Amino acid sequence: MESTGDTNGETLFNYEENENARYSQAAHVTKVGMTVNVLLTGFKFVTGIVGNSSAMIADAVHSLSDFMTDIAVIIGLKISKKPRDSTHNYGHGKIETLSAAFIGLALAVVAFGILWGGLQKVFAFFQGESLPAPNSIALIAAVLSIVSKEWLYRYTTIYARKLKSDALTANAWHHRSDALSSLGTMIGIGGAILLGGKWVVLDPIAAVILSFFIFKVAFDISYKNLNELLEASLDSETYRNIERVLDSTDGVLGFHELKTRKIGNAMAADVHIEVDRNLNIVDAHEISTQIENKLKEICGSNGHFSIHVEPCSDSEYHKKGRSGTDNRTRS
Repeated sequence: MESTGDTNGETLFNYEENENARYSQAAHVTKVGMTVNVLLTGFKFVTGIVGNSSAMIADAVHSLSDFMTDIAVIIGLKISKKPRDSTHNYGHGKIETLSAAFIGLALAVVAFGILWGGLQKVFAFFQGESLPAPNSIALIAAVLSIVSKEWLYRYTTIYARKLKSDALTANAWHHRSDALSSLGTMIGIGGAILLGGKWVVLDPIAAVILSFFIFKVAFDISYKNLNELLEASLDSETYRNIERVLDSTDGVLGFHELKTRKIGNAMAADVHIEVDRNLNIVDAHEISTQIENKLKEICGSNGHFSIHVEPCSDSEYHKKGRSGTDNRTRS
């Protein structure tokens, strides 16, 4: 016997309705970021060129990558909101995870570009080549970028948590990496302007330093989401909460083969539970339904739960103990 969740028309209707509302909110947040990124990118390129700042031009490239990933997020969210169908029985949530992973990889490419460009200028300086000193307009652009991108980070994070969206979370960190990028740019430009002379090298040095911050964010985002694409288990806290539900449900004599994973913003769990072999099919099904309802409380109503019921004799129950820990597996 196996319980796999409600798939009637009303449930599918509610799923589509919720996913459409979720997409609308997430798309609105992303479009706000997109607008800011377009304006910032143009402003940074102009001020970087006019203000003789390589760090600001590198910062403009970073903002351009933000705009590109905004588009990727919207496409990913739009596809992931599609309901389950005959060829995608668990929905299209993995597209959102793939979109977030793409953002991380895009960030890594941006970081490498900034690192390479900054190092070239630093090496050129120490080989005797003179670098143009940046001027105050580039400094103003850096300050404006810090303020606007930090606001975008906080704004996007609020909705990422509310909607439980990995793609929005990744994009929020992309905004913050741009704010950190602009902070390093501001320090480098400010130092070059205030100290002058040989200290103009602070501008490209700042670009090199900020590239490592971006690499760190890129690695964290890519690792998390690529891991989910490879069917990694849920975090240990959620896993233990699922175990507690199984342990505390009346009628469950043991369980094994507990497997968990994430499908987009939804959680999934498969488990074999053991019940008294003398129970009738209705009572056994009621136990699996209770487990499913409890799991929805801790994992979300859009979760995917497969509960396989197996008969267990009294002798097997006493031999293995309450929760069947001798043959429980995690993957």
